[in-house]
Amino acid sequence: MFAIVQVGSLQYKVSEGDVIETQLLGEKQGDKVTLNQVLLLAEDSNVQIGRPFLKGVTVSAEVMDEYLGEKLISYKYRRRKTSAWKKGHRQKLLSLSIKKINKS
Repeated sequence: MFAIVQVGSLQYKVSEGDVIETQLLGEKQGDKVTLNQVLLLAEDSNVQIGRPFLKGVTVSAEVMDEYLGEKLISYKYRRRKTSAWKKGHRQKLLSLSIKKINKS
């Protein structure tokens, strides 16, 4: 069984026991999170598709860790000018452990 959930503006394919990294949600380590924006639920040959979300289907998860992602570097250069700049950025990420896919 797997589900496709929307967290923030991104979508993830999850099943029980998976660990995903998402955008920062404002939760602390060890908190329980309920993801209720489920787009699709598949069990064997039975597939339910939401328009846009499924009613009565949620995904229970636990916050494992909060950390900074890989450093991304942005560099802009204009030729024949004395103009160049370099910036670095590290996205704040959240590690979620998927506990259970609940359906009613």
